Amino acid sequence: MSCTVPRGSMRTIIIGIGVLAVILLLALLLSRSSAGSIPYAVTGKTGEIEFRHYPELVLATVDTTEDNTGFNLLFTYISGSNKPREKIPMTAPVITSQKIPMTAPVVSDTASMSFVMPAGSTRENIPDPLDSRVRIVTLPERDIAVIRFSGYAPQEDVDAATSRLQDGLKTAGIVTTGQPFLMRYDSPWTPGFLRRNEVATEIRR
Repeated sequence: MSCTVPRGSMRTIIIGIGVLAVILLLALLLSRSSAGSIPYAVTGKTGEIEFRHYPELVLATVDTTEDNTGFNLLFTYISGSNKPREKIPMTAPVITSQKIPMTAPVVSDTASMSFVMPAGSTRENIPDPLDSRVRIVTLPERDIAVIRFSGYAPQEDVDAATSRLQDGLKTAGIVTTGQPFLMRYDSPWTPGFLRRNEVATEIRR
């Protein structure tokens, strides 16, 4: 015994699914724009590498090798776990330092995650955390080089983009300072094809 759906009902179902998909996509796009972003000026480009100048930034930072631990501590901080119990607007991107491999001699095997405080913030007007694992640090204005890629940023994709960035800068004769870092701009529920990720490193030009 077979069960068939009337042609008119099937068309209604398909239209309903299409409308739902459009609503979901719009919701995701709106969620991507709900957080402010760090302001910067593009100063040049070579191949897929973009050069930017960033103003002074204030960061809330946690030293950890676990993304979930760092994110939860930082999100709790901006949600009110600070001395005046104030909520702090979320700003994109979330910055993660790259873990330095344990070589001889060991330089460091510490990684960190940072939330950027809203544009125009200073150390004086950012509330102190209640949890001592959260540090407030100030980065001076600086120039960085960036490669952008999509997806969920698994380690192999991050490593591949980092290698391309370092090789491209070496070929261009541009000096880097410090370690590469990862910047992620999207909420966890954003689909991979819509996600914006960047590997970056500070440079001297």
